[in-house]
Amino acid sequence: MRKTLFALALVSVSCTAFAQSPASPVGRWKTIDDETGKAMSITEVYQAKNGTFAAKVVEALDPKAATCTACSGDKKGKPTAGMVVLWDLKPAGNAWGNGQGFKPSTGDNFKVKSVKLVDGGQKLEITGCKMSFLCRTATWQRAN
Repeated sequence: MRKTLFALALVSVSCTAFAQSPASPVGRWKTIDDETGKAMSITEVYQAKNGTFAAKVVEALDPKAATCTACSGDKKGKPTAGMVVLWDLKPAGNAWGNGQGFKPSTGDNFKVKSVKLVDGGQKLEITGCKMSFLCRTATWQRAN
């Protein structure tokens, strides 16, 4: 009887934890510039070693996006392929968030408010803020 109750409790806790985790954004995404609407790169979202999610550019689609010309410091003039653009994303309600982001086309760092799957998992909405009241949302499309 004890073993049965323990097993039921374990299953219940596991199901509750699973139900509270948002859908995984892992995969390849075509990034669309939120200002121009132009496809910029293919970016891969992956689970980092510490359990959070991150994203890195794997291919520049726009020749202007291949080099980080707007960047400063050690990123200036470097290829965007391989650059980490989102990191430290943690579960936040029905999405991921509370992480950091970097936009190579402008060289700007921002706080990631949320990353969530929409349109049946075919799109990824990333909302980033430079200040708590100055936020923008970019929508990425799943890459085949």
